[in-house]
Amino acid sequence: MTVETQLERTALAWQRTGLGVLAVAGLVAHGAVEHENRVLLVAAGIAALLGLGILGGLAPVRYRQVRSRRAADAPMASPRLLTAVTGAVVLAAVAAAAAVVTLR
Repeated sequence: MTVETQLERTALAWQRTGLGVLAVAGLVAHGAVEHENRVLLVAAGIAALLGLGILGGLAPVRYRQVRSRRAADAPMASPRLLTAVTGAVVLAAVAAAAAVVTLR
C-alpha cells in the first residue's frame, strides 16, 4: 500500500465519522419532531453541529497533520483531535440513547 493511499484512507475515515454523527443527529431530530420533543431537538442540533465540526473542521486538520508528519517522518498520534472526536461521538450516542428511551 502506498503512502498516498494511507493518507486518503485516513481522511475518508474521519469524514465517515463526521457523516455518522450527522446521520445520528438527523434520526434523533426526526424522532423529536414527530413526538414534538424540544429537548431532543436541541440535543439533535448540538449533535449535528458536532458532526459538522468533525466533517468541516477536524477532518481537514487531521489530514494536513498526517500529511506533514508523514513527510517529516514524525509520529502520527494526535491525542487532542482524537479526544475531541471521541467526545463528539459519545455525545451523539448519548443523544441517540436519550431519544430511544424518551420516545419509546
